[in-house]
Amino acid sequence: MATMSARIIHTAIERDWREVYAFMADHEKMPLWATGLSSGLTRDGDEWIAAGPLGNARVRFVSDNEFGVVDHLVTLADGTRVHNALRVVPNGDGAEVMFTLLRQPDMSDARFAEDAAWVEKDLAALKSILEADNHKQEGGEDNGQQR
Repeated sequence: MATMSARIIHTAIERDWREVYAFMADHEKMPLWATGLSSGLTRDGDEWIAAGPLGNARVRFVSDNEFGVVDHLVTLADGTRVHNALRVVPNGDGAEVMFTLLRQPDMSDARFAEDAAWVEKDLAALKSILEADNHKQEGGEDNGQQR
């Protein structure tokens, strides 16, 4: 198989990278920000069942680690397997979160762009949640506005 086109989608988060990793590695919190994956995850042994916009899928996450790796393998109902490379790395006092979006075989330009936009939206939600929570922890006022 030839290599696939890829796009790295990333965002900086004003929060210690280890805290960002801990939040992202808590798979039960993924539905709070990863709408492309699931509206909820149910544990099934070493895997998780995700009921999402693409139908039910099985998800296997990489083990907890000290490197900020939150990779996961998604097996769709039709048997298609998609490796999602998701990383958190230090960026100054904060974090950089990177998702490598691989263009799947037979995926149109429009669909690849839609998937990229979806990942961008999910990473923006992650950033908003973690920076709002960080602001509260620092004793800042929270007037209910999105940041």
